[in-house]
Order: sequence, then C-alpha cells, then structure tokens
Amino acid sequence: MLLGGVVRKAPRWALALAVAALAAGVFVTGARLSSGFDGMFGEETKDRTGPVLLKSIQDMSRYQAASGNFQVVVDLEKDARYLPDALRGTRVLYVGAGSVDAYVDLGRIDEGAVTVDKDRGSATLRLPHARLAEPALDPDRSYAVSKQRGLLDRLGDFFSDNPGDERAVQRLAARHIADAAQETSLVDRAEANTTTMLRGLLRSLGFEEVKVVYGAG
Repeated sequence: MLLGGVVRKAPRWALALAVAALAAGVFVTGARLSSGFDGMFGEETKDRTGPVLLKSIQDMSRYQAASGNFQVVVDLEKDARYLPDALRGTRVLYVGAGSVDAYVDLGRIDEGAVTVDKDRGSATLRLPHARLAEPALDPDRSYAVSKQRGLLDRLGDFFSDNPGDERAVQRLAARHIADAAQETSLVDRAEANTTTMLRGLLRSLGFEEVKVVYGAG
C-alpha cells in the first residue's frame, strides 16, 4: 500500500487470511467441477466375463436327506520366533458360516439289497448308512471381523498378488464345521427321512409293509 510516498507491507495475518480464502475457493470450485463431471459422465459398469464352459456332468445317486447350518468364529494367530508381533505376525478373527448335508448313496444298492415277498405285499431294503458331505461355506454369511498384521506382513501384502489371503481361515472354519457336524444327529435324521421317503414311495406302488435296514454296503 502506498501512503505518503511510503510503501507498507500487508500484515501477515491478512496474507494468511487471503491464502486460506483462496484455498477454500479452489476446494469448493473443484468439488463443484467434480460433482458436475459425475453428473455429466457418471459411472458405467461393464461385465466383460467370458462364456461359461461346461467342464463335466456327473450323474447323482445321492438322496440328500438332511442338512445342518453351522457358524464358527475362527481366531487364527501366527507368530514368528524371535520377532515381535508388531514386526512379524498375523491374527485374523473370521466368522465362518456354512452347511453340511447328510445323504444316503442309493447308487450303491445292488439287486440283492431289495427283497419282495411272493404276494408283493411287503418289501425289505438294505441300504448303506447315511454319510456327511463336505462342508460348504456360504460367502454371503462369512466374513473377516478383524485383521492384524505386522509391518513385514503388510509389506508382503503390498507386493503380493493376493493380499490378506483368507484361505487359511476358510479351510480352518470348514474343518471345525465338519468336526461339529460329526457330533450332531444329522446322520440319524438323514436315515429317518430316507426311510419315510421310501415307505411313502413303495406304499404308493401297492406295498403294505416296507422295512428299511441300514448298514449294507
């Protein structure tokens, strides 16, 4: 400012206020431009997935007679010997939800497994015991609650094609679910349901007495 032939500099607070106002103006203008661009151009999602290839077809002879739903919280921790957790180590809390089916393999029944009396009034079926299928995790109900990784592990994730790999906790969750299914009555329920189904089927064909025995094969 020129006053009486003397040039006076603006005080520092005035310069700071001017810079702040300019920055705020740039920010608001940028935000408006960005929102304007979004409105003009928007976002478009394109699915470029290739055709689905049928690899094989298998004939199924299993009668799925019961299914159990399970949930487990996996707490998996891996430590490195002689290194602190902050440097090397991982800990993952993972909620695994899935199901286990119980089935009777009707494909293992041979001709001698079914006996019918002369009057075709009664029939006896000898079936193998029900078995448990492999557990199937539900990706929509399974998720990681928290992940803790040391510095070296985080650096490893940065250079890895699959950072934060959850396959280890998924396999562990499936194993725990499989073990839990063994302790339930799924097998007994499957055999009871199979018996009910076969009795209803054979009685509709005219058999008055239907006996189902498990343990063959």
